[in-house]
Amino acid sequence: MALLINSKCINCDMCDPECPNQAIYMGEKIYEIDPDKCTECVGHYDQPTCVSVCPIDCIKPDPAHRESLDTLAEKFLKLTGQS
Repeated sequence: MALLINSKCINCDMCDPECPNQAIYMGEKIYEIDPDKCTECVGHYDQPTCVSVCPIDCIKPDPAHRESLDTLAEKFLKLTGQS
């Protein structure tokens, strides 16, 4: 499933440069994650890097975008032009 940045975000700028898919962007008030680009770092890292660098733990699974590991891997292949 894609990840979601909740309203606790303090705009610390830690997550944005960590995203290998460039899925994180500055929204109207806080950072947001594009679910079409978020693979939870599948294909790049063992764990989502944005979650590991977030100092306030505001990045959570997005219940509106539940995806299996296989689906995330397929998305990674599409995003990197490998499919």
